[in-house]
Amino acid sequence: MATTSAYAVAAGGEAAAAPSRGTLLRPRPPASRLAFPSRTPARWASISLPPGLHHAAPAGAAAEGSTGMEMEEEEGPAWVELEPIGSEEQLDRALAAAQQRGAPIVLLWTASWCRKCIYLKPKLEKLAAEYYPRILFYCVDVNAVPQKLVSRAGVTKMPSIQTWSDSQKQGEVIGGHESWLVIDDVRKMIEQEE
Repeated sequence: MATTSAYAVAAGGEAAAAPSRGTLLRPRPPASRLAFPSRTPARWASISLPPGLHHAAPAGAAAEGSTGMEMEEEEGPAWVELEPIGSEEQLDRALAAAQQRGAPIVLLWTASWCRKCIYLKPKLEKLAAEYYPRILFYCVDVNAVPQKLVSRAGVTKMPSIQTWSDSQKQGEVIGGHESWLVIDDVRKMIEQEE
């Protein structure tokens, strides 16, 4: 009984008898690989933008050769970088400023090893642009702050998105599911708080 290999069928298009031991039908194609430089050259250095507002280029600006300065009506920012909080004092200052404004703040609790956190952060930056400047969004890396701060907030899972007002946690969304669902839940949480 002749046996055929799946690779021989795929390569030849029809079944063929199994080759004798030691003969090769066709070498397998090499696996596709991505090559990354082991050391980043200085010309490839990343650009770090300061926290705050970031405007997107107007649609068609590059195609028309315009600089975007001709816009008559100022639109809001396309995204707002989440301001990092690195200590309990910084959190207290942000809460005091929010209390003076009479508005809540939103805290994103992340970890550098959390893939969901990495995927969710840009989407929250776009959401922050919708509420800017009424509600400010902050980001806290649980590996970079004292454990006392993480315990104070009651964070047990990553990513956690919390609203705070009057120096108290008012609501929380755990972001372990699809990012668009998390953003909808955060939006509902913010609108309940306002």
